[in-house]
Amino acid sequence: MKKFLNYKSFAIGLITACLLFTLHSCEKDHDGNPGDPSGEPVAESLTPGSGAGGTVLTLTGSGLGDIRKIVFDKDSVPAPFYTTLNTANAIVFRVPDTVSGGQQNIIFTNGAGRTLSVPFNGLAFPSVTSVSNYNYVAGTEITLTGNNLESVSKVVLTGTTTEATVLSKSKKQLVIRMPATTAPRASLDITNVTGARTTTQEFVNLDLAFKFFTDDWGTDIENNSWGDAAFISTAEFKSGTKSIGKKYQKGNWHLIGLANWNGISQNADYKYLTVWVKGASRDYSLYIMTDKIEGGYGNYIEDNRIDVKANVWNYFKIPLSTLKLWATGSPFKELGFRIKGPDAQDETFYFDDILFVK
Repeated sequence: MKKFLNYKSFAIGLITACLLFTLHSCEKDHDGNPGDPSGEPVAESLTPGSGAGGTVLTLTGSGLGDIRKIVFDKDSVPAPFYTTLNTANAIVFRVPDTVSGGQQNIIFTNGAGRTLSVPFNGLAFPSVTSVSNYNYVAGTEITLTGNNLESVSKVVLTGTTTEATVLSKSKKQLVIRMPATTAPRASLDITNVTGARTTTQEFVNLDLAFKFFTDDWGTDIENNSWGDAAFISTAEFKSGTKSIGKKYQKGNWHLIGLANWNGISQNADYKYLTVWVKGASRDYSLYIMTDKIEGGYGNYIEDNRIDVKANVWNYFKIPLSTLKLWATGSPFKELGFRIKGPDAQDETFYFDDILFVK
């Protein structure tokens, strides 16, 4: 019996030792990283040596198995990566989308706190995702929102040598003053430390557009609305200091109408109708029409529908070839924006910078 107990004690001790060894091993390698904390990290090559956000980079060398952190040192931008995919001789990772442009170093840090610095050229072209306004006259200030704008050195109207003035800049925002120009509309060529990019947004020179309304009724344009008359508002506006307000009464199928009784002839030089519309209490659709569209004034044509989001200014730039405002003849005398309903309650919309644009 005593011999059996000794064997039993020995077996329990052996199992306990094995368990402790296993737990210790798991704790040491809990994240699957191959580990090499005692080795000094050494770089042999980084390929490619430059790239924009999303570019896959490969660092080769030795002692790389325990790298735990990668940071692009210009503006301290971290690069996420999978430590479990490290090997002692290679790390594969991506350039972060928020990388700053220009020469910099990538700092690699291992589990023992040892670091490795490798030179890299970040490519961060300027980009613009939204603008404060598309319409301007000389001197108008416009705010551009996007990325990689902090090192912008030049903003030029595309197709010209005319430069806008940079008033302020940060990584996400650029404020410019628009110049005098003979261009009726143009995108912007923006240059930063990485290079130049052209905006997808086009900007309209109000001085060279046909105006139905800007800060006042255009030449020979007058109010010809159905239902409640349109009114000029100084409380709401997108450009300048005024807009046109129009209350659409519940169930009355109103429209805001702008008339030129001398007529507006079709002119191939004009390519777009543009307008800012501030939405009502919820999303609605409005229909653009003239007295020369198919079916006549007041008719709803789906190709002429604009969907207006609630409580914000919406910008619309619609090809005149789509709208067919002179479908049954030229000139037309009335331009309108009609609603179906509203069915629930009265709603008020505001209209600014109603234009034909070359």
